[in-house]
Amino acid sequence: MSMLTPPGMGGQYRITGDKYPRMRRPRRRGRLVLMTVASVTVLGVLGWGTLQLIDVFTGDGGKASAAGPKADCGTKVSPSPTVRAAALPKPGRITVNVLNATPVSGLAKKTADELEKRGFKIGEVGNATKEYDKKVKGAGVLLGPPSALDTSLPVLATQLTGAERRTDPGRKGDEVDLIIGSGFKKLTTKADADKALAALAKPEPTPAASKKSC
Repeated sequence: MSMLTPPGMGGQYRITGDKYPRMRRPRRRGRLVLMTVASVTVLGVLGWGTLQLIDVFTGDGGKASAAGPKADCGTKVSPSPTVRAAALPKPGRITVNVLNATPVSGLAKKTADELEKRGFKIGEVGNATKEYDKKVKGAGVLLGPPSALDTSLPVLATQLTGAERRTDPGRKGDEVDLIIGSGFKKLTTKADADKALAALAKPEPTPAASKKSC
């Protein structure tokens, strides 16, 4: 019997040899899981730190990327002068025919004299044609060729507030008509007409968007 065999044990339980049997500890899966979790945590911390550095050096960081490229610091609205298609004529270059469409006599002559004092050239003075005679309900109608719509008619309109502007496609020349209607009282006062002319000659600038420098 070997010295390694406990007393009372023999046969198949006898231990032979001169070395004790080595007992291995069972492998623990928990250690492997712990190491995996630790590795993932370290990688996450490193990634978060990298993003923070990018934010420091780029400003808005992820927000800027999500929103796309920045505009040039926004836009600023600044006034710019209105560009006129054609220069407005002076009253002295406008020939006005003064026509009376009311039953009140003498209105055409009186109105023509006042317009002449204000610098307008006077053409025909008399009664309106059948097309307009006693058919103009408002203060009056300003009539001219299509070319006068943005030139002579706006200038003449400063003299009679509320007058309707019309164009005749078949009309030739550059003369315009002032047809006095039943609602006519008198011409706009000279002071108000002069102010309207000044505003017409120098319109207020219209806002225009321009880029603001950074």
